[in-house]
Amino acid sequence: MAESDRDVLPDVFKPFNYDVSLYDFDFTGDFPYKGTVKIQVQVRSATRQVVLNAYQVKIHHAKVSDNGGNDLGSTKVSYNEAAQTATIDFDQDIAGPEAVLTFEFTAYLNNVMCGFSRAKYKSHGDPPAYVPKEGDSHLMFSTQFEACDCRRALPCFDEPNLKATFDFEIEIPTGLTALANMPEKGSRPGKEGHTFYSFEKTPIMSTYLLAFAFGDFEYIEAFTERKYGNKQIPVRVYTTRGLKEQGTWGLEHSHKVVDYFSQIFQIDYPLPKIDVLAVHEFAQGAMENWGLITYRTQAILFDEGKSDERLKERIAYVVAHELAHQWFGNLVTMDWWNELWLNEGFATWIGWLAVDHFHPDWEYWCKFLTDSMQAAIELDSMRASHPVEVPVRSAVEVDQIFDAISYRKGSSMIRMLSEYIGVEIFLQGIAKYLKQHSYGNAKKEDLWSALSEASGKDINSLMDAWIQKIGFPVLTITEETSPTGIDVSVQQSRFLVTGDIKPEEDETVWWIPLALKKDLNDSSNRDGAMTAKQVIIKGINPDFYKFNSDYVGFYITNYPPARLTKLGTSLDKLGVHDRISVLSDAAACARSGIGSVAGLLSLLESYQKETHPSVWQQILSVVRELRRIFNDSKTEQALKKFILKLVSPAAESLGWEPSTGESYLQASIRPSLLLSAAGAGHQPTIDEAKKRFNAFISDDQNTIPPTLRTAILQIGIEQNEEVGYKSLKEKYSTAKDNAIRVSFIAGMSRIKSETLVRDMMQFAFSGAVALQDLHVPSALLSRNKKARPIMWEWIKSNWSTVDAKFNGTTVAYDRWVRQSLESFTTKQDRDDVEAFFKDKDKTMYARALVQVLNTIECNYKYKERDEAKVAEWLEANGYGAENVSAQL
Repeated sequence: MAESDRDVLPDVFKPFNYDVSLYDFDFTGDFPYKGTVKIQVQVRSATRQVVLNAYQVKIHHAKVSDNGGNDLGSTKVSYNEAAQTATIDFDQDIAGPEAVLTFEFTAYLNNVMCGFSRAKYKSHGDPPAYVPKEGDSHLMFSTQFEACDCRRALPCFDEPNLKATFDFEIEIPTGLTALANMPEKGSRPGKEGHTFYSFEKTPIMSTYLLAFAFGDFEYIEAFTERKYGNKQIPVRVYTTRGLKEQGTWGLEHSHKVVDYFSQIFQIDYPLPKIDVLAVHEFAQGAMENWGLITYRTQAILFDEGKSDERLKERIAYVVAHELAHQWFGNLVTMDWWNELWLNEGFATWIGWLAVDHFHPDWEYWCKFLTDSMQAAIELDSMRASHPVEVPVRSAVEVDQIFDAISYRKGSSMIRMLSEYIGVEIFLQGIAKYLKQHSYGNAKKEDLWSALSEASGKDINSLMDAWIQKIGFPVLTITEETSPTGIDVSVQQSRFLVTGDIKPEEDETVWWIPLALKKDLNDSSNRDGAMTAKQVIIKGINPDFYKFNSDYVGFYITNYPPARLTKLGTSLDKLGVHDRISVLSDAAACARSGIGSVAGLLSLLESYQKETHPSVWQQILSVVRELRRIFNDSKTEQALKKFILKLVSPAAESLGWEPSTGESYLQASIRPSLLLSAAGAGHQPTIDEAKKRFNAFISDDQNTIPPTLRTAILQIGIEQNEEVGYKSLKEKYSTAKDNAIRVSFIAGMSRIKSETLVRDMMQFAFSGAVALQDLHVPSALLSRNKKARPIMWEWIKSNWSTVDAKFNGTTVAYDRWVRQSLESFTTKQDRDDVEAFFKDKDKTMYARALVQVLNTIECNYKYKERDEAKVAEWLEANGYGAENVSAQL
């Protein structure tokens, strides 16, 4: 996309410093505040107009002091709501080469989790009277400016390549704590009962990284082990009163990760401090503001003895991801939002690298394959996907591309490339890139150039199609016997989950690292790559071969049926990554129709003796999809018997209680295995869960270990629906910990009664469920076959309530639409969804809706094509109705 096709501000002013002062906060009504901002700018051409970004901000007065000795004032302000700009007219030209633009304005502390917003919480302590409240809840205040919401808090030039430094001060009630990107510089008295706090000047940075917050905060502190300028850097985790000790796990990782990245990037962390803030209402997982990183509470706080142990894994990763941005994104920033993946794809990949470095026993790259990479494959296999580098005309479009392509496909591309050229060489190239572009903006060509120099390879030629083109390839394998073994033909084509690729959609030729493993005892050939539509590899041993060894490449391999069967018999000789890839590829091929669903079911049987928890994650993922798609009554019952036979041995072996010497991975897979076994009708699991559930709703909370909480609640409520639902709803209303509240929602979502489903939706949208979590009840109910149509009818009947709730918060709205509807499985569902949204304003979720409709289409086509084949295979292999007693 050419730069001329972007909707950007006129190229008249280039800011180089902001002096921001915020004051006169009113914690009632619309929560207004006042501000003054002085922007020092370069004047590139004569003009009588200032056009800059302002959204839901009222400019009362503007003044320009220029180099011509003019002191021009104006109240001639007009607003373009669609473009989110304000235009101020003056009576004479502004003389350059520099000027100071001063604006006095009013803005608002909103409740939509973007801009400068307020967050409600139930205090764990006893806050003083000066802590602001809204109803029965106390309030904290913080910013979220990415992508384009600094303009909600103050007038500014809100584009990523218009970098500047920032001086900042804020007046707040005396006794509260104020935070910003830089350390506090000083304080002075404000109006009665208030204090102004000022902060050191920031480095040059984009507006979306400006950050400030205030509230009733306390903190815990640690220091980096490395010295930066002969001093160790202080690292603090701030929380609202009573929660600071829950920041210990996040704090421990924060200071270690800063040192680790300073070392591997070969650039010391450049700011004098790192503050981490837990925010009670937060649309994303976290935000990488330079020096003041904000997190939703579930992504940074861990309550020992009460939190699910698996939360430690999430916290470690999110901490690493956000700290990676301090270099990759903050120090060097993408030039425009079309290259968002440069920030997010890299931070995602190196976040996994860092967690694996600090926790090798977690075998974290396995989770990348079963979680991150599969999510990217799922979205990118649809026509409604988009390229990694996606055209962005207007900054207001950006929120809709914070998705699995930018983050997860982007990181998968980086992993594929780094493994091909070598991780150490790759990091050398990254260090070169960061040094060359520090405190500036860069494009992907700059990254490719640095990596090419480090590796001696033409990285642009390798990666161009992966970044510029939509989709990814499937390698279709055919075999022909030859005197020296077999000759293997490899044909690449774009993979579509619908299996109906058209010639005009299949013109891309990708560079593909084949990573061909020709012998069980040999490592793969990482240098072998494919750069044509078809290649033939001669003389392969017919006993064994496997492409994409260690599952490094972002592609699918479609083997002939006999070869897939052979791989199934060799599972015990394959590594963990390869066992994951064989199954995930077979599942994708079956779903698209280019492979056989019968072959997939036969392959699944080969995994009955699997022992590795990460492989079980992939098995259970495939099983869940089969149950969701093939849900006609007779097929569903037979499929449950198949799953029961598949998962029962593993569930029984692992059991309910941890064994001596049990690994973290074994403990982590337990809830999923037990949930799957119970869902398939494993009576001992159901009975134990029911016993623990009933004890829990009788207020004996010690009966549920945190890691098993959600599984027990989901299994137990199905056995005692009305009483269980009422109890969990009451417990939800009194619980203070958000992660625990979400587990209660997960339990409640297993209800089937129309009355209860409608009540749950009403409860969620009454304000009981925070806006950040509103997707959770809808998403979980939509995966519940009985609840799904009831939920959808409630949504349609209460659309004005739904729309009003999300108005103003694109990220939450987009996520809610996507997750609430993507589990629908019939053509009638798709037609109904499309018809319902036809006359709606889809500005905030247009891309998500297109992808949802595509997903539903994929679901029903898979169902229509293969339901009879699944039923036939199950019957032929002993899972039919007459075999009930044999299986249970």
